[in-house]
Amino acid sequence: MGRAEARQDRKRSARRAKKKAGGIRRFFTFKKLLGTFFGLCLLAMGAFAALYMYVPVPAANAQAEMQSNVYKYGNGKIMARTGKINREIVGLDRIPKEVQSTFVAAENKGFYKDSGVDFRGTARGLINTISGKGKQGGSTITQQYVKNYYLDQDQTITRKLKELVISIKVDRKRGKDEILAGYINTSYYGRGAYGIQAAAQAYYGVDAERLSVQQGAYLAALLQAPSQYDWSTAGPVSKKLVQERWNYVLDNMVEMGELDQGKRSGLTFPKPQQPKGAPGQEGQKGYMIQAAKAELRKQGVSEAEIDAGGWNITLNIDEKRQKKLEQAVKQQLDSKLDRKKNKVDATLQAGATSVDPKTGAVVALYGGQDATKHWISNATRSDYQPASTFKPVVFASALENDAKTQDGVPITPNTIYDGTSKRPVKGSATAFAPQNENNQSYGRISVQKAMDSSVNSVFAQMIADVGPGEVKDTAMEMGMEDKGGFDERPAMSLGVMGASTMDMAGVYATLDNHGKRVLPSIVKSAEHKDREGGKVDLPDPIGSQVISRSTADSVTKVLTGVVRNGTAHEANSSAYRAAGKTGTSELNKSAWFVGYTPELSTAVALFGESADGGKQVTLTGTANSGRANGGGFPAKIWADYTLGALNGGSNADFDLEIDPDDTYSPAPTAPPAPTRTPSPTPSTPSSPPPTRTPSPTPSTPSSPPPTKPSTPPTSPSGTLSPDPTTSSSPPPGEGDEGDEPRLPGV
Repeated sequence: MGRAEARQDRKRSARRAKKKAGGIRRFFTFKKLLGTFFGLCLLAMGAFAALYMYVPVPAANAQAEMQSNVYKYGNGKIMARTGKINREIVGLDRIPKEVQSTFVAAENKGFYKDSGVDFRGTARGLINTISGKGKQGGSTITQQYVKNYYLDQDQTITRKLKELVISIKVDRKRGKDEILAGYINTSYYGRGAYGIQAAAQAYYGVDAERLSVQQGAYLAALLQAPSQYDWSTAGPVSKKLVQERWNYVLDNMVEMGELDQGKRSGLTFPKPQQPKGAPGQEGQKGYMIQAAKAELRKQGVSEAEIDAGGWNITLNIDEKRQKKLEQAVKQQLDSKLDRKKNKVDATLQAGATSVDPKTGAVVALYGGQDATKHWISNATRSDYQPASTFKPVVFASALENDAKTQDGVPITPNTIYDGTSKRPVKGSATAFAPQNENNQSYGRISVQKAMDSSVNSVFAQMIADVGPGEVKDTAMEMGMEDKGGFDERPAMSLGVMGASTMDMAGVYATLDNHGKRVLPSIVKSAEHKDREGGKVDLPDPIGSQVISRSTADSVTKVLTGVVRNGTAHEANSSAYRAAGKTGTSELNKSAWFVGYTPELSTAVALFGESADGGKQVTLTGTANSGRANGGGFPAKIWADYTLGALNGGSNADFDLEIDPDDTYSPAPTAPPAPTRTPSPTPSTPSSPPPTRTPSPTPSTPSSPPPTKPSTPPTSPSGTLSPDPTTSSSPPPGEGDEGDEPRLPGV
């Protein structure tokens, strides 16, 4: 083909393409697009008009016909009934004008000018619902009042469309003051309080008419997230968020002309009073109900929905084991205290959680003396440090990451470290030189012995060897959460972060379950007849393999040494096989023992809390004794409970698969068959408690110790031969870490 013919062919192709494109353009002309748009708008308007005519303003919602909630033990026996709504309607004339304005400033600054709806906010909410992104935002006060009073909390398209139509009708028929009063009186504020009068009493102990503007601003801020923003249970992040929202409310009031800037500048955040338990939730019941609500909230069921009633909730709590735990605390702790005459005893709080490592079920829980007297649950609070109960996590991370010392020696149970007190950590960007308990120096010491005696200097160095970031990752995978103080630095080895007994029981249950994550669960089932599908979908408490079996089992074997010959010897018994770790925090503000048998993982802790619940105080002087460490009351409570929970003992042994090259000191020996007398059964609580077989003391070990060489032999790799010891080691039970120096910035 010649050049001319080629040019002609290209021209013909261009004309055909232009003709085709012109055809498409003729179909999508501006006029046709505009007509289609207006047609769709008219169609939508017609549909909305029909919807407006079709949807009536209904009667009040089902709260007026509210039912009780029924809580049951795992065996189906009813534990408690709750559900009566705590609400008293008050008129706006009984609510200070400035307090009224706090709600407008918090939720809907244009309330007095709008038509009752926010179309853009509603459209955004519809899109979020369709896409599964959760709750809507941008609703007006009128829309929220309609949702509270006429409808329900379901996040469905049908409900949102009804809310839109009814809001327009309500805004046309009722005055703004009536709507605002309805909103303030029907909203849920947490602590079981519906309406501002109940909230004023629950949070500040006053009637609504006596609320200050700063208190009103807190209650208004609270509505965004009642459970998260409750000051008594909020973590550091939530406390920061609610203070930011409190400031946002007051700043909006200044902008609206409802609050003078000079007065605004002088206002300080009004911390609410401690919560009080509801009648019918005495003893441990309230704490268990609290924990169940928290678990259901994680599955998308709001506290307001639960408190509205009609729920049938079965817990995993084993009634028999629950009673054994309560008896153990009473016998091993409460009977030794004088809360009236001893100021330290008066501040002491105890908490515990027991978990089945094979199922993740929380089988027993101790939240405090009485939920109607001390509402904050000591089982689930996470504002105290878990201390040296975190050291096994450091070691687990070392094994899991195949970490090595600064000299390149692999970290195993028999690796040698320098146990000198106040020894500066090497290889860390953050300077740290922790003091061992009683400033005891150990010299050259194996990891096994360092765990037995809870040597701070060893694990501070180990965390630098592994990497603080890697250790934190391991902790998160094993079930811990960053609840404050989880800074990536060597001080983390001392357990300076926040954690609860439920958290730590879950972490140790993960070790017990050979590295498969265990997420403690107190709710067995939850259902409501009016809920779509009836039951709440609950996740499987047993998760994936988060650390290898060999890692988990190696840590378990090391922790059996802590119970046999270390700081946890009070938990030792011939009636069961056990592994665990003690912990005593800085200035003795908390004392822990977390231990496990093949059947149960249980964390027991003591907390020093001032009488007003405002600050953490020392436990030193508990029961007119010295320092209260984890190897004392917590280990004794654990042992007494475990013996009873296992019906007097168990022959079950740990099924361990470990690295055959690892050696341990001392060599483990199988305990003899159970010889203890079972604890009294629930039907005979007045019977004397079982007498535990005394744990072996340093002078009378349960098995002959190995021959001790004068100098621990080492191999070229720097590891010890089996059964290493050091001449400077203290007697078992005296090596816990309490009385550590204050940590800068912690």
